[in-house]
Amino acid sequence: PDALRASTRGPRPPAAMIIPVRCFTCGKVIGNKWETYIELLNADYSEGDALDALHLNRYCCRRMLLTHVDLIEKLLNYNTVERNMD
Repeated sequence: PDALRASTRGPRPPAAMIIPVRCFTCGKVIGNKWETYIELLNADYSEGDALDALHLNRYCCRRMLLTHVDLIEKLLNYNTVERNMD
């Protein structure tokens, strides 16, 4: 128990996006395309144009990025290990 408490102390690293590494349907690697996809959207690309620029032509792979919801920030609020230490 003490080793567990020691490993959870200190500043928390920045939360990373939890995007699936591969497309659930065809198995193509898509996890490395998320940050570029967000950058393209911030550069005023439409969703379709951003996916085309990333060479995601299969609708199954396009679905993986279009429907992804980032819940990690909300889930980090429910860390029971830190709650038990207080």
